[in-house]
Amino acid sequence: MDSIVQPAATEQPSSSRNRLLLTVYTAAIFVSALLLFSVQPLFTKMVLPRLGGSPAVWSVAMVFFQSLLLAGYAYAHLLMQVRRRIVPVAVHMALLIAAFATLPLGIASAYGEPPASGYAFWLLGLFVVSIGLPFFALAANNPLLQAWFVRTGHPAGHDPYFLYASSNIGSFLALLSYPFLLEPMFTLHMQNRFWTGLYGLLILLIGACGVLLLRSPKLAEADARAEDVNAPAPGLVTRLRWIFLAAVPSGLLIAVTAHISTDVAAAPLLWVLPLSLYLLTWVVVFQSRPLLPHKWMLMLQPVAIAGVVVLLAFGGEQNLLLTLGGHQLCFFVIAMACHGELARTRPAARYLTGFYVALSFGGMVGGLFAGLVAPFTFSWIAEYPILIALAALCRPSANERLAGIVKWYWLALAALAVVLIAPSYMTGDLSTWFEDHRVWVAGAVGVLAALLALILDAGRWKIFATVALALALIRVYPADEGRVTTVRSFFGVHKIVVTPGGYFHVLMHGTTIHGAERFRNNDGTSVIGRPEPITYYHKDGGIGQAVSAIRERKGAPLKVAAIGVGSGTLACAAEPGENWTFFEIDQSMVDAARDPRNFRYISSCMPDMKPVIGDARLTFAKEPDGAYDLIIVDAYSSDAIPIHLATEEAMMIYKDKLAPHGAVVMHVSNRHLDLETVVVGIADANDLESWVFNEDSGRDSDYIFSTDVVISAREEADIGRLASSKQWVQTEADDRVRVWTDDYSNILGALYRRLRDGE
Repeated sequence: MDSIVQPAATEQPSSSRNRLLLTVYTAAIFVSALLLFSVQPLFTKMVLPRLGGSPAVWSVAMVFFQSLLLAGYAYAHLLMQVRRRIVPVAVHMALLIAAFATLPLGIASAYGEPPASGYAFWLLGLFVVSIGLPFFALAANNPLLQAWFVRTGHPAGHDPYFLYASSNIGSFLALLSYPFLLEPMFTLHMQNRFWTGLYGLLILLIGACGVLLLRSPKLAEADARAEDVNAPAPGLVTRLRWIFLAAVPSGLLIAVTAHISTDVAAAPLLWVLPLSLYLLTWVVVFQSRPLLPHKWMLMLQPVAIAGVVVLLAFGGEQNLLLTLGGHQLCFFVIAMACHGELARTRPAARYLTGFYVALSFGGMVGGLFAGLVAPFTFSWIAEYPILIALAALCRPSANERLAGIVKWYWLALAALAVVLIAPSYMTGDLSTWFEDHRVWVAGAVGVLAALLALILDAGRWKIFATVALALALIRVYPADEGRVTTVRSFFGVHKIVVTPGGYFHVLMHGTTIHGAERFRNNDGTSVIGRPEPITYYHKDGGIGQAVSAIRERKGAPLKVAAIGVGSGTLACAAEPGENWTFFEIDQSMVDAARDPRNFRYISSCMPDMKPVIGDARLTFAKEPDGAYDLIIVDAYSSDAIPIHLATEEAMMIYKDKLAPHGAVVMHVSNRHLDLETVVVGIADANDLESWVFNEDSGRDSDYIFSTDVVISAREEADIGRLASSKQWVQTEADDRVRVWTDDYSNILGALYRRLRDGE
């Protein structure tokens, strides 16, 4: 017996070899995660210009990444069923080298101009063809390397989940470094080169991991498996629970991102914040001693759910800190509770790859629901409250206190629902009171759900039903006064609000007003005749003055290009005999603006309008050079001009299309970003002079708003009387601000300048 036992003892890895194994495997997983999650904002930013800078691009991108993650995890699971260790090493190295041959990253040549419809599926195809292979190879690394690590016989191999935390630290750092380091400092071209070089380094590290695995003693694998051979296999219910626990925070990630990016900008800076928090939760829960204990998160989860209810009822998007901070803090707590349950119920190491397949499948399901199914199913962003309610079901089973009282809860909740919802079908003081106190009513029911969990330890279905009632009350008593119609497309959700009494029809995207029309006079009589342009387009505002000045300077009918239709207001800025061409990416927006029940600008002033549909950067470039006296850039991505329409190359296109004495007007009104400096900079880079209009109308109650407008022209005489107007200030480019190009933009800098200026 001694002769048998002794050789096995001499084959145990030394402490120095253990350290080498741990170092190499940790480094490989860390670098793989850096690549995996830095490619998301990098490549998405490359794709954004193809689809108008829409936030939906990020949602579809997340669906792609989660689907490929599932494919990578399934590949790793199948590969590790092979008994011979050399097979998975050889196959995966071949895959990595084949993927490296497709680099650097680039958009496939077959995907030039988007189709007229089916944007989401076209975009998925673009991602698959362009970066599918390198991303698939990266997606497999985390579970595959953990499984290899188990087979090396390392003493920590019996519980390798700490390597998952290392992976998510790399992911977390990659995402945070993008908006704060990579985007402000480097062009897309340089970022692409760095990424390709790091991919090459990863291949070397994974090759080293494979060599260490192959050189491990044969008995190491058997010993590692013997430790958990008696561990029971997870059942179907457990696996379904894993999928559900992964699906809810994954869907919430997309829903929260869409919610906060709608009213600021479609930019990686805002997208990576919730994704970074999402990854941070994985880092924390898979630590051997989590900094935030799971029981704390379970206690805070119902409070966070109630917090989202209050935030949605309050509608605090006017406050940037509230929008970015409140929703993300609540999301972090909810995700921590869900992922903490996953960590608590994780299986033995022998079932590791199957566990990761379940996690990735759940992530894909949540992403598909929020990113693809919901936009085609709901006319409003219903996925956010639905997922918040489902988060209550992610709690573990409970032993209810005061069961004698709790058993009557269903009846009490039904009665409460009737009492609170019935007034919405009535008119009078009671209905008005509920509308005026919607925050308190919905918030109180949300707090009730939290108290049920914290004090009575009620069952998750009771908490779910209470949260659902609170969220339903927000929908029943909306923040918008008057009748609301929603229009949803790939490019977002627009609301058409008819104010009380029918005085105004207002077009909104999130909380941003994109246009309005007066339908009734102050005395209650209907407005007849040609509608008067209001909101940002009234005759005394920056855009109105610019149109009038260029018309006066030319002394003849204008030929105008207007990028962005909105409510169609600018149709009534045209005079008889003028030629105005509108460019719009969203057909649903054109259809809504044409309908005289919504707005009468187009039907009254330009009934024969035939807008050019498609991304304006692509369609406008096809226009003849020197054709337009005036170009008005008024395209929005929520509250910001899409970045690709505000670059040096974009301004070069505008300049080429200008007539000899033409001018470019760019509407840059924004609550959170300083875009004036950006536009002046790109104009200066094209040898154009710029004048800035920034004046408060003081008439917001009449839907006549203050506007920030920049007009750029080749020389002072081209803008006529605006050059001598005190309201227009000639502005030089700021040498401290780097010019935005198709290869470089800096949202963080624009945000900082707005905050610095105190606006």
